[in-house]
Amino acid sequence: MKYLKYLLGLILVLILIFFGRGLLTSSVYYESEIVVNKPINESWEVMSDESKLPKWIKGFKKTELISGTANSVGAVSKIYIEENGEEMIMEETIKGIKPNEFLSMKFTMDFMDMDYDMHLKENEGKTTIKTISTTTGNGLLAKSMIAFMTGSMKSQEDENLQNLKKLIEENTKDYFQD
Repeated sequence: MKYLKYLLGLILVLILIFFGRGLLTSSVYYESEIVVNKPINESWEVMSDESKLPKWIKGFKKTELISGTANSVGAVSKIYIEENGEEMIMEETIKGIKPNEFLSMKFTMDFMDMDYDMHLKENEGKTTIKTISTTTGNGLLAKSMIAFMTGSMKSQEDENLQNLKKLIEENTKDYFQD
């Protein structure tokens, strides 16, 4: 009986730590960066090519424009992602876009919201692509889970950007034909 009390006490402490972290962590922030051996205009075109999204964004299935003009400020799309055999739908809103410089989006779903910015800079024919993500859980359970998932979300973004780097560097499509 004594061990059962200790076990229940330990479980209670762990639950308090889990939810306490969610109360103290309103959002998580992380950055990722790659350097691509291609010029900025080609890097932008490959990154923006909708047919290539499944090749660099893990689980990406399709995008569906809901309102606005595609690839412009205010455009809203449904993004379909498959994770662990389950389909997840996010709503993407473009907050800002300047070709060859930056793209700013907000992703919304039941579980969480994410502000996502991508910045591109060219130096000596190479392109640096940097992403900045701020994720906020919707509700205490989501906030608590996200507080403990920061490392895995950052790792996923690092993997996506490495996939993008490879895709850009292996690109043979001429996006600039007249």
